[in-house]
Amino acid sequence: MTVSQIAMEIEYNKETNIKPEVILRLREWLQKQAHMPHDHITELDIILAYHCCDCDAEITKRVIDLNFTARTLFSFYQNREINYSLETALHTWLVTPLDAATNKGYRPIYCQLLDANPDKFVYGDVVKAFGMILDLFQYEEGTIPGLVVILNMDKVSLGHISRIDLKVAQEFFYFLQEAMFVRLKGFYFINAPTYMDRLLSMIKPFLNKDTLDMVKVYPVGSNAVDEIFPIAALPKDCGGENKDSITLRDEILTKLKANKDFFEMESKKRVDETKRTERPKTISSFFPNMEEAFKKLEID
Repeated sequence: MTVSQIAMEIEYNKETNIKPEVILRLREWLQKQAHMPHDHITELDIILAYHCCDCDAEITKRVIDLNFTARTLFSFYQNREINYSLETALHTWLVTPLDAATNKGYRPIYCQLLDANPDKFVYGDVVKAFGMILDLFQYEEGTIPGLVVILNMDKVSLGHISRIDLKVAQEFFYFLQEAMFVRLKGFYFINAPTYMDRLLSMIKPFLNKDTLDMVKVYPVGSNAVDEIFPIAALPKDCGGENKDSITLRDEILTKLKANKDFFEMESKKRVDETKRTERPKTISSFFPNMEEAFKKLEID
């Protein structure tokens, strides 16, 4: 199940109005950035960045720098190997793209808890798996009109919520909103429990207004989500007509294992801060006064 990168001919023929000459000019700019991993950033990477920035070249330059700097510094982009920790994460959570699109043509990434034991939930490992699966999905699919995240809250307990690593959550939501090479269009919680407000209060400080407006919560038993996304696309053990969740889990894990070379190549897409012409970036460049902020959250 080794995947191949989408052909550039197919990508340029999409209705995105992206021209090769524009991507070439961005490549020329990139070559002048001494700290960037020029030899490992692909034409597709630049296309994805340009597309997610609504084809604004200047914003694209900023987001390209943010993306690869974050990949260098953020915890869930370190040691992206198919190891025991990652396999355990994917036996605990199903994370998979779904073929069906929303009513606006956006593609969903579906997340569902498989093992109800909170002791097995390591938030950082699940976030790492999410990023790896999304990277591989974009490598195959190229640009998409938009991405929605569907989080099935069935089986999620207060014990799971208490194990969320807030530092990793801050990095994850920053990357999702500011640096990811995709147009984020929705964040849907389905089968939401009565204590959903606990989770939202934890992550709300990390969400900007645009993302907050994208968050939709559907309580247990609600069919309202079917108005924007076909419930039939969900696993059949979750009320849909798709394959069962265990089969979907096994397929995505097999796919990751078959594409170790892809992640070895991706690991080279890291910046060299010693060559940056401005002050080198650190994690504090993204999150100044982070320790004080978390102390306040704990007191609250």
